[in-house]
Amino acid sequence: MSFERVAVLGLGKVGMLAATFLHEAGFQVTAIDVREPKHSGLFPVRCSDLADRATLHDDLAGVQAVLSCLPYHLNRQIAEVAHELGIHYFDLTEDVGTTQTIVELSATAEGLMAPQCGLAPGFVAIVGASLIEQFDDCRSVRMRVGALPQTPTGLLGYAFNWSPEGVVNEYLNDCEVLEEGVRKWVSAMEWRETLYVDGIQLEAFTTSGGLGTMCDTYENRVANIDYKTIRYPGHMDLMNFFFHELLMRERRELAGEILTNAKPPVSNDVVYVHVSAEGHIDHHLRRLEFVRSYLPKMIAGQERTAIAWTTAGSVAAVIEMVRDGTLPRQGLLKQEHIALDSFLATPTGRLFAE
Repeated sequence: MSFERVAVLGLGKVGMLAATFLHEAGFQVTAIDVREPKHSGLFPVRCSDLADRATLHDDLAGVQAVLSCLPYHLNRQIAEVAHELGIHYFDLTEDVGTTQTIVELSATAEGLMAPQCGLAPGFVAIVGASLIEQFDDCRSVRMRVGALPQTPTGLLGYAFNWSPEGVVNEYLNDCEVLEEGVRKWVSAMEWRETLYVDGIQLEAFTTSGGLGTMCDTYENRVANIDYKTIRYPGHMDLMNFFFHELLMRERRELAGEILTNAKPPVSNDVVYVHVSAEGHIDHHLRRLEFVRSYLPKMIAGQERTAIAWTTAGSVAAVIEMVRDGTLPRQGLLKQEHIALDSFLATPTGRLFAE
C-alpha cells in the first residue's frame, strides 16, 4: 500500500520535528495533540482527545499511516485502531510490553506495523545489524547510546531532554540480553563500564528496551548482545540510591516529576552513539566500531536539540523508505532489517552521515 497522507500524534519537540521532516519529504501531514498545539505554518494541526478510541478512529480514518510520538501507554490503542483501519503504524516506544502487542497485531495486519523507530531502539539497531553483516561469524555486539548536556552541572550530570516517563521506565524495568548464547533478563542500572568518546570519560550501564527485537533476530547466531545507556561518571550510583534506597521505584510518576524539576531540559545537548562488534573476517579476529557525537542542528529555520533531531529523523527516514518501496509495506518491520546504507541515502537519513 503506497501512501502519502500521514497523521503525527503528539506534538512535543520530537513530534513536531518529525512532522516537519515528513512535510519536507513530500508527505501530506496532519498533526494532532491532546493540547491546543501551536500552528506550524507548514501543515494543519489540531486538538483532539487521543485517549478516546472513537475519536481516534475518526482522526485516523482519512490517512494512510500514523506515527505516534505519544507516551508509550497510549500506543497499544493507537496500534489497534491502525490495525482495524488497515493503515501503516509507526512509533518510538522502548516499552517491551507495548512492542509485544504490536508484534502480535502484525501477524494479521493489512499495513506495516513498525514499532521502535527512534534512536534507541531504532537507529542503534540499524547500526548494530550493519556491523554484524560484515563478519563471517560475529561473537558480540555492544550497543551504547546517551543523550546528555554538553556542559553538565551537579552530581547527576544530566538534563531531562527526553520523556521523564520513558527514562524512569528504562532505569527500572528488566533488560533483555544474550550472554554466551543464553537469552536472559538482567536488572537495569548494572554491568557498569567506562568508555571514552572524543576524549571524554563516560560510563555505561544496562537499561531496558534499547535492544528492541535484536535478541529475537540474532539468537543462535550472535553469542553476546547487550544495550547500555551512556551517562557521565557517577550517575548510575546516584540513580540507584534515588530509586532503590529511597524507594522511589514504588512511585514512578512522582520520581519523574522530581527529576524533571531538578534537571530541566537544555538546548545545548549531545547524543553519543557507540556501537562495537567483534568476530572473524577471513579467519582473522576483528573489532568494528561505529562511534559518533551528534550535536544540535539548524533545521527548517530553527536550531533543534540533538536528541530531538536524531529521534525524529530516524523515524522520518524509515517512513520515507517505506513510501519509496525500499522497505516492506505489510507485516512487522524490525529495525535490524533496515540497511544502514539505504537509511543514510534518504533525504532525512543523510543528517546522520554528516
